[in-house]
Amino acid sequence: MSRKLVVAHFMVGNTYPYTVHEWKDDIALASSRGIDAFALNVGPEDWQYDSVVRCYAAALELKTPFKLFMSFDMTRIPGNTREDVRLLRRYMAGVAHHPNQLLYHGKVLVSTFAGQDSLFGHATVQEAWQFVKDSLEDIAPIHLIPSFFIDPRRYPHITAMDGYFNWNGSWPIHLTVDSPRHEIECPKLDTDRHHIHHLGGRTFMAAVSPWFFTHYGPDSWNKNWIYRGDDWLFVRRWTQLIAMRDQVDIVQIISWNDYGESHYIGPIKGAQPNSEAWVDGFPHDAWLDLNEYFARAFKDGAYPPIERDRIFMWSRPHLKAANATHDTVPRPDRWELTDDKFWVVIFAIAPAEVRVSGTDGGLDGRSWLVKKGVTTLSHPMTAGGGMKATMFRDGVVVADCAPSHREFRVHERPRTYNFNVFVAASLI
Repeated sequence: MSRKLVVAHFMVGNTYPYTVHEWKDDIALASSRGIDAFALNVGPEDWQYDSVVRCYAAALELKTPFKLFMSFDMTRIPGNTREDVRLLRRYMAGVAHHPNQLLYHGKVLVSTFAGQDSLFGHATVQEAWQFVKDSLEDIAPIHLIPSFFIDPRRYPHITAMDGYFNWNGSWPIHLTVDSPRHEIECPKLDTDRHHIHHLGGRTFMAAVSPWFFTHYGPDSWNKNWIYRGDDWLFVRRWTQLIAMRDQVDIVQIISWNDYGESHYIGPIKGAQPNSEAWVDGFPHDAWLDLNEYFARAFKDGAYPPIERDRIFMWSRPHLKAANATHDTVPRPDRWELTDDKFWVVIFAIAPAEVRVSGTDGGLDGRSWLVKKGVTTLSHPMTAGGGMKATMFRDGVVVADCAPSHREFRVHERPRTYNFNVFVAASLI
């Protein structure tokens, strides 16, 4: 299989209570939204292996063309000695010849998160991962697309890599609070070409992600920062990848269900990694519908026709400088980089008027005349308010999106810091 593919990163570590039924629901939902496969991120626990077995069984029961492949989390899976390859062999023995295993150029596709420090008793990354591939050869030949965090100029010397996954390409991670304002307001997402240049024609997997916020204190994973997700990041990144699709073989969405980093586009379910404080009540399902439009454009090489007037929008639940009253973890690092705006995407089947407001009464609202197609708008967040957008054509409402205050509002004094977003879409 060498056609353009769109896959989604899936945290198996959040599936502890999953049965085959839950796996079937997720596979069916992803498949219906233009996603071709799940990249199954796994750690070393036996129960994760068992969950992967249920996942493959679910795909088989569905009789679906949807595919699956392993993404080994090498920050957690041991990779110090030659014997550590046994866990990778266990996985490959169980899935390599499954009908729903993703093959690429006739080989079993395998990816990683990190792995540049997993040397399996060898001296170099090249020797280590050639050893891994050779150790799996009797089970099946491997097409290895890792996300090693190394200088791309090393790629020509790592022939064990059949490609590369540019994990950090999703976000403007280079921004700091000292970055010039014009760079913050127009952040670049331009790291792909550097990787592609040094790959020399090998497979390139790009990343796309809608958001990033994580809020764990020192007593936990000690991860507490944001990347700037403003400026319709999901739309901008997809548009970029579609424009350069001739150089991109696979796009991986980060993520389907990584609740801890707030970039999930699937439903909130399973077992969260102690992220309930910033995830519960903050659905992202509307991003899944938005994603479908761009995924199909990437795969087909042309944007599909817009057949329905639609409004998508998302907002944080408090202003960036608001003081949390009951949080033992401080504001996330880089909080200054975000703007106090909510973000709106319009799908219009014909020219229309769109009115956007941050309050129920609409007294602070603005109106735009939008063209047929996709339009991006924004509006200031209002403390105590919400978000509302209405599309009119010939004086008739054709789409309306207005989460109630019971669902969402911008809190003036939040109990905890939450730089996640509530994502909504119009129903009519």
